[in-house]
Amino acid sequence: MDTKVFAHHDHAACQAEGIAVAAAVCAQKGLRLTPQRRRVLEILLSRHRAMGAYAVLAILRGEGMGNQPPVVYRALDFLVKHGFAHKIERLNAFIACTRPGAPHAPAFLICRTCDTVAEAHIDPGGGTLGDEAGAAGFTIERTVVEALGLCPKCRDAA
Repeated sequence: MDTKVFAHHDHAACQAEGIAVAAAVCAQKGLRLTPQRRRVLEILLSRHRAMGAYAVLAILRGEGMGNQPPVVYRALDFLVKHGFAHKIERLNAFIACTRPGAPHAPAFLICRTCDTVAEAHIDPGGGTLGDEAGAAGFTIERTVVEALGLCPKCRDAA
């Protein structure tokens, strides 16, 4: 589980590591981390909150990097497809992956007050869901788990 977003941490190192891993994975797999894709990932890494495509677009527009939604949607599609970002279904928004390049099944802990999102890791084939699926002869290929609650900071403030 990677819940360091709920605690004080070296955010600059977190961002630098995310970009370095994405660049290395792209180089290894022959993928192009274009300037727009890289910048969208940097924007997602700059926060630990899910961001909608139009919020990302507003930042790009302010930097003169693009003003058309397809630019952002293509970049986000690339990042999600290759495991550098995840879509948070509940919020219709995106967040940088905390384990890019590593196979995993993420689950998201979403603070209902401040919208901070932490990425946890689960075994979709294990536990009650895996047991139920196995009993039904069903093979789980993908899960979307999003838990809504309060982060430590918001819980303590309440």
